[in-house]
Amino acid sequence: MAMRPSLFTKGLPSGLSQSSDPNSPNVSSPAEQRDDAKRNFLKAMRPLPTQHYWNVYFDRQQKKTSDDGSYQAQLEQLGSQIESVQDFWRYANNTPVDQIKMRESLYLFKQGFKPIWEDRRNINGGSWTFRVPKSIGPDFWTRIQMLAIGEKLQSVLEEGDQICGVGLSVRFNSHLISIWHRDSSRQKSIDGMLQCVLEDLPDELQPKPDNYFYKKHSDHAGFKAPPELQAVLDSQKAREEAARKKAAEGAAAQSQDAPDIVEHPPSGEK
Repeated sequence: MAMRPSLFTKGLPSGLSQSSDPNSPNVSSPAEQRDDAKRNFLKAMRPLPTQHYWNVYFDRQQKKTSDDGSYQAQLEQLGSQIESVQDFWRYANNTPVDQIKMRESLYLFKQGFKPIWEDRRNINGGSWTFRVPKSIGPDFWTRIQMLAIGEKLQSVLEEGDQICGVGLSVRFNSHLISIWHRDSSRQKSIDGMLQCVLEDLPDELQPKPDNYFYKKHSDHAGFKAPPELQAVLDSQKAREEAARKKAAEGAAAQSQDAPDIVEHPPSGEK
């Protein structure tokens, strides 16, 4: 995955000020000189690069022609790649979240990942989902995107795990906002993501405890692994089962090694 170069700025151009001779016809007022200096400074700065490249996807779910009326995803990549903080705010400020229709979704994902459960890079992953009222959905969504693109969510994951992206889906009276990561077997990652979100949100955006949940992609009813990737899932399940067995054996061993507690009657009693 392509990584961005570290931030740097060019040197300021020379000649920012006008002639200091007050009799010169070209001299500007102090206010004009300050405005000119500010404009030249901003022109000299390079865009603030993001650590990773990001893509925006729109999922327009449409009814099939079949009698069951089920839905199929129509995933479409929107706009150009996000490569800087300026790119992100240009996209965020021009995306009318409140106009996204029922059962449509918007995703901000790292380059190389697609918002599909069965994608090769996501198939062992999972996501936190927050159900929030539509009245606060856009603000909640903006903060979650900032946590992702600013790498704060990545910083709380276990080594070897990775944030894939974040998504917003519209329901009847709420927004479902999700955070995807690659490895659902990493409990420290799962706990860390939730703590990161709850600590970052102001009081007015805090979700109720029964309005968020974590789920593996493979546990969703609509999940269907491609035959060529079934072995990947089977391998992970075997590792998880071995880890659970080892943890249970360790707990049993500790229980056996614990000293017996002998209760003595209080002084004077027999």
